[in-house]
Amino acid sequence: MSTQKITPFLTFFGTAEEAMNFYVSLFDHSEVLSIERYGPEAGGAEGKVIHATFSLSGQEFACIDSPIAHEWTFTPAISLYVSCSSEEEIDGLYARLAEGGQVLMPLGTYPFSEKFVWLADRYGVSWQLTLEQE
Repeated sequence: MSTQKITPFLTFFGTAEEAMNFYVSLFDHSEVLSIERYGPEAGGAEGKVIHATFSLSGQEFACIDSPIAHEWTFTPAISLYVSCSSEEEIDGLYARLAEGGQVLMPLGTYPFSEKFVWLADRYGVSWQLTLEQE
């Protein structure tokens, strides 16, 4: 019997390592698992990320610095949804992720959450943060 594993894959254009390190700094039990860089003849900008994996609170992600220019970037239609266990956690994540980013739904009370915010960070990745209901 085979096992299917689904890993979110984030495509950046020169900021993959910076973004990955930023995300790892935000969450407990997070780490960079592996990183492979473009060499002089690899087709991408030398030293940039050809493939990396990292873990955020046990959830594995992969990322790349794409050597190909695309017309698209991240969209809020797909976001990373984080259930926060305390006011301190949601406020801290909100403050850090909002720096240089864009708030899509302001931090506040909504019918579905006592405290919620939806934002795109400085790299364009969309995050929904919610305070866990007791």
